[in-house]
Amino acid sequence: MAVVTSRQYLKMLRLAKDGRFAYPAFNVTSTETVNAVLLGLKQAHSDGIVQISTGGAEFFSGLGVKNMAKGAIAMAEYVHLMAREYDVNVALHTDHCAPKYLAGFVLPLLDEAERRAAAGLGNLFNAHMFDGSELPLAENIRLSGELLKRCAAVNLILEVEIGVVGGEEDGHDTSGVGKEKLYTTPQDMVAVHQALAPTGTYMLAATFGNVHGVYKPGNVQLKPTILRDGQAAIAKACDGAHAMLVFHGGSGSSLEEIHETLDYGVVKMNIDTDTQYAFTRPIAEHMFKNYDGVLKVDGDVGNKKAYDPRSYLKKAEQSMADRVTRACEDLRSAGKSAGRGL
Repeated sequence: MAVVTSRQYLKMLRLAKDGRFAYPAFNVTSTETVNAVLLGLKQAHSDGIVQISTGGAEFFSGLGVKNMAKGAIAMAEYVHLMAREYDVNVALHTDHCAPKYLAGFVLPLLDEAERRAAAGLGNLFNAHMFDGSELPLAENIRLSGELLKRCAAVNLILEVEIGVVGGEEDGHDTSGVGKEKLYTTPQDMVAVHQALAPTGTYMLAATFGNVHGVYKPGNVQLKPTILRDGQAAIAKACDGAHAMLVFHGGSGSSLEEIHETLDYGVVKMNIDTDTQYAFTRPIAEHMFKNYDGVLKVDGDVGNKKAYDPRSYLKKAEQSMADRVTRACEDLRSAGKSAGRGL
C-alpha cells in the first residue's frame, strides 16, 4: 500500500480504539531499520507506525550534515517510496521533541508541511510529538496548544506528554526525576483534554510508571489503572469523551500489563530498545564467528564475503523484522491490517 493519508490514519486509530488493540510505533535510524519494520509488519499482516526521533533524524542525515529536520525529511521520503511495495498501511510519526529541539526539528517540519500544503502536495508525516513534560503543566499545555493549532491547519495530529517517562533513551534523560512525576493524575489528563480537544486531534502520552530503556519485569512499578481513572475523569468532565493514549517506555513490560493498557484506550505503543537489540545481536554474532574473516589478521587478506556489510545487515534486518512481528502479536494488531479498506 503506502503511507496513509490523514483521513486514513484517523480511521486506523478508530479501528484500534474500537477493537482494543494498538499499533506498534518503531523508531528507525537507517534504511536498514526502515526495511526491517516494513518487513516485520508484512510478516504480521499488521498496519503500523514508523517513527523518527531527533537523534535518529540527525544520524540519518550523516556526519557531514547532522541536521535533524533534513534527516527526518529524507527518511520520510524513503519510507513513502518503499511502503508502496508492501501490502500493509504505514503511518509516520516524529518522536520525543523536547522544547530545546523545537526550533531544529518540529518547527522546520511544520514549515515543510505548510509549504507542501500550499503547493497542493500531501503530508510527509501523519503526526508530530512535542514532549513538554519537563515544563510546568500550564506552560506545557500552552505550547502544545500553539503547536496543535499549526498541526490542525495542515491535517496533522499532535502527540503530547504529561508526567515523565523515566530513564534514558536517545539523549532524552529523565533518570533524576522524582518518582512522583512518573504517575500522571486524572486532573492533569482532564486539563489537557479540555485545552487541546477543541483545537484539533491529539494523542496523549500519560505516564503510569513507565520507563525508557532496559529493565527486567518487576523492577518498575507500572500502574495501568491510572489510565483507566484518567479516562473516566475525562468522560465525566467532557460529555463522555475519551483520549487516544500512547504507551511510552514499554520494554520489559509483561504481556498482561500491555493488554490492560489496551483496554483503557492505548492505541499506540512506542518500541525502540527491544528492536535495537534485535538488530545488533546477529551483527555481534557474525563478527564473533567470522573474526578472522572481517579483520585482516596478521597481514592476511580476510574474507570479503564476511566483511561485506550486506552479509551481516541482512541478518540484522531479518532479526529486527521478527521482533517487529512479535510486537504486533503482543499488541493484538497482527492479522488486522485494514488493507485497501481504508
